Amino acid sequence: MLQQSAASLVSAAPNSDTSLTINEFLIFKLGDEEYGIEILKVQEIRSYEVITQIANTPDFIKGVINLRGIIVPIIDMRIKFSLSNASYDQFTVVIILNVSGQVMGIVVDGVSDVLSLESNQMRPAPELGSALDTEYIMGLGTIDNRMLILIDIEKMVNSGGMGLIEQSIN
Repeated sequence: MLQQSAASLVSAAPNSDTSLTINEFLIFKLGDEEYGIEILKVQEIRSYEVITQIANTPDFIKGVINLRGIIVPIIDMRIKFSLSNASYDQFTVVIILNVSGQVMGIVVDGVSDVLSLESNQMRPAPELGSALDTEYIMGLGTIDNRMLILIDIEKMVNSGGMGLIEQSIN
């Protein structure tokens, strides 16, 4: 089973001058696009495994897994972002996150690396009006010829559409 701690991923990231404003992101793929989430939210990375489905949950919640005695909800990011149907293969992984004290997992097509982005490599999310919901996009990162969509995972899971954090408190 693919299992890698976030600490080992961070140690793989290049060392940098601490006087600069640098943010580290775990980069993952959904379809042809690359996304990033703050590395400090990542607990571990696991291979995709059998998920227990729960009745009457939104489509994007695939179900739950038992992670060393903790029941962890699993969100399929392709479904959440209304992308094409997900195909699960040897590259599909579950990123286990710790967001606001809640452990959850997200299913992605694959993880590529950890990147450090300086503030001058990050741009605010574009204003696209009502044509596209950019509520969960914290910005766009550029490094070399790559464009990364940086996700505010905390805002996403706290949103009314998901309500995972509120549900766990009540």
